[in-house]
This record gives sequence, C-alpha cells and structure tokens, in this order.
Amino acid sequence: MSQEYVKGAAVRFLGGHLGALLPFAAFLAGVAWLAWSGAPDERGFWPLLVAAIGLGMLLARDRRAYSEALVRGMSQPLVALMILAWLLAGLLAQLLNAGGFVQSVIWLTQTVGLSSGGFVVASFLVCCLVSTATGTSLGTIVLCAPLLYPAGSELGAVPAVLMGAILGGATFGDNVSPVSDSTIASAGTQGAAIGDVVRSRLRYALPAAGASLAIYALTGGGTDAGVASALEASPEALPLVLAPLAALGLLLAGRHLVEGLLMGAAVAVALALALGLIESGELLRVELGSYRAEGILLTGLERGVGVSIFTLLLMALVGGLEAGGFLEAILAKIERTTQRAVAAEGTIFAAISAAAVITTHSVVALLAVGPLADRNGRRAGLAATRRANLLDLTVCTYPFILPYCIPTVLAASLTADGTAPTLPAWTIGLHNFHSWALFGMVLVAVSTGYGRRKDRPG
Repeated sequence: MSQEYVKGAAVRFLGGHLGALLPFAAFLAGVAWLAWSGAPDERGFWPLLVAAIGLGMLLARDRRAYSEALVRGMSQPLVALMILAWLLAGLLAQLLNAGGFVQSVIWLTQTVGLSSGGFVVASFLVCCLVSTATGTSLGTIVLCAPLLYPAGSELGAVPAVLMGAILGGATFGDNVSPVSDSTIASAGTQGAAIGDVVRSRLRYALPAAGASLAIYALTGGGTDAGVASALEASPEALPLVLAPLAALGLLLAGRHLVEGLLMGAAVAVALALALGLIESGELLRVELGSYRAEGILLTGLERGVGVSIFTLLLMALVGGLEAGGFLEAILAKIERTTQRAVAAEGTIFAAISAAAVITTHSVVALLAVGPLADRNGRRAGLAATRRANLLDLTVCTYPFILPYCIPTVLAASLTADGTAPTLPAWTIGLHNFHSWALFGMVLVAVSTGYGRRKDRPG
C-alpha cells in the first residue's frame, strides 16, 4: 500500500512547536491512563482523540487552517483504503465464524495432534509466509486473525501470546518482503536496490524471528486438556478455507486488497449456503414495522466500525500535528554533521524513532526521515543498504508495539467478537516478541556495528 499525503499550509500554535505537540501528548497521557485502568476496546480511544483535537483547536492561531489540516489527515487515500478493508475484513470473519469454520479448524488440529503451544508457533509461521508473500502486514492481520485467534484460544493457547504471534508474523513480512511498502520506501529514499536490501536485511530479521519463535513456543502453550470436550468440533466447514485462500490468491497475483476481500466474502457466502452451514435468511433480515435490519452481513460490517472511527480521528490528530511543523523541527535538531559512522547511525535511529512514535505510520516516518538518513549516512560512509535497513528495522517496531498505533488497535478489534477473550491493544503489542526482537537487533547493530561492513557501499 502506498502513502499519499498532500501537505497544506503550515499552522501556527500558541506556544510554538510545544503547542503543536501538546494535543498529541494529551492523547498519549489518556492512552496511558486507559491502559492503567483496564484498556477498553478501540472505542475507548474515541473521546480521548476528540478531546485532543479540541485542545489543538484551542491552541491553533488559525482555526480554519487547523480544521483543514484535520480534514487532510483524515482524507488520505490510505485512510480510506484502511477503513474499507476493516469493514470487509469484519464481514469475511463473521461469515466464517457463522459457518462454523473455527470448529472445523479445531477438529483438524486435534486430528493431527497439534498442541496449543504448537498452534501458536504454527500461527506465527503462517503469518510470516502470508505477510512475506503479500507484503502487507495489515492485510495479513485481517485475513489471518479471524481464523487463527478463535481456534487457538479454544485449543487452550495463551490468548495474548497467540495474538502477539499473529501480529509478529505480520510484522516479519512487512520488514523483509520485496513488495512491502516499507521495504520500497526505505530502499527508495536511500537509492538502494530492493534486492540488495532484502538480502542484507535477512541477517537482522532471521535471528529476530528465531528468538521470537522460541519465546512463542515456550510461552504460548496453555491448558490442552479438556478443550476438545467443550466443543462440537467437526470437519464440515473446512471447505470455507477457500474463501480466505481466494483473497490471498488475488493478493499474490498483485490484485488490490479490496478486490481480494470482496472476493473472499463472496466465496464464503456461496460456500456456506451451498453446504447448508447457514440459511439465506440469516444473511439479512428486515423486521417489518420496527424499521430494523439484522443478520450476519450487518454484524460483520459493524465489526469494522470501531477501528474505522479510531483511524479517522487518529489521522486527523496526526494531520494537525504535522501541519504544526513539529516533526521538521525535531529532525532539524537531531541532525548532526559528524563523520563517525556510529554517531550517524545513532542519529538515524533517533530521528526515525521520533518520526514513527509521532506519526504512528511507518511509511510516513520513512519519507520524512529518509533525506536526513541519506545525507548523514553518506557523509559517514554508510552503505545505502545499511541506511535502509536501520530505517526499516526501526519502523517495524514502534507501530507494532505501541497501543495507539493502527496495527495493534486493529489486532485488538479483531479479538472483540465474543468468540474468544477480548484483548487490549497494549497487551497484544507487549506480546509481539518479533518486534521486540527487531528492536534489540537495531540496538545491537548501532552499538556494535553488527552487519555494517557486510553491506555494500552506496
């Protein structure tokens, strides 16, 4: 997925750049309070975001310009794509659940003797493959989480570790896939060949994946005994796997995510009706006289409403922050003129970290910091692949760990359908051991120079 953002006029705030940052800081304080209080689902973030936007309106010297910045942030093509994907992913998940697919997956895992811990490991590996093949972490989450999370939870896997493994596997492909938007952006901003970047990135990504895989295996197994008897598991709904496979096949063929999700939902409806897993009247019912409509289709679409509104409000807040020029000011202060490689790498790491935390989006952060990394890295003699790797490894940590970023909030929203324990975003990010391992690899690479000499100069 590409990121398009048209920057408008700058907005001045009372207090300068500190005033521009204050609304976002207030939102983060609210997120911390919610996490401490029990962390509700994504709807709990709505009032915090509205309050933060209202604070920004009070601090903006030109409220019309600030309002326009909010709208620009919300109206990016990527935001519209994500919202449509959330809605269609919820629809596909609801169709699979209503058809009994989860019970059939449980039957299959019991038949082959896969334990709860083994299911967590398998889920991580499956998501690694899907995300690497498709290049989209968000697409991997919306395709795999509704299938793997309910089944694994019923098998006795530790829910937080299981969902962390799903998010971790999605992160893996976002980091190493040659068709990932972050791979393309990190390589492009540094003038590096994508093939060289991917090959060199494996020396960081594979050790991190190995370490996280071991942790998932050690911590993912819950109580296997007694789970089978609690469910009426049967294989009759296994053909429904063709629905997500149809969506995945279109993604692998280079088709649009929306097209894939629509096709997946259509295949799910056709198969569920043909196999007698659901009745046609269950899809949509109109209650005459009460002016109400119910059914699987509406329930599925409603699953995506919470994360969609969160996305709109968050991107509005980020749009106001970017219009205030805060990020540019921070990058200007971070930049150094040193010729030492370790100092240049530290500067790149600090700059991309600040951008990722503030913008909450990996590609936006890469496009903002890329020129700085190119200038400083070239002066210090850092290879283009080295610069690209430092950038990409870092942006595959924060957005997949922090509880106010879209990947973690999306993952949390997909646990809230009542079929398995509902998890808050901060819990899932905490258990994304792959992103934590990547963060450790970045620190090791910068502090020790690991991998620096093996990268090609450029």
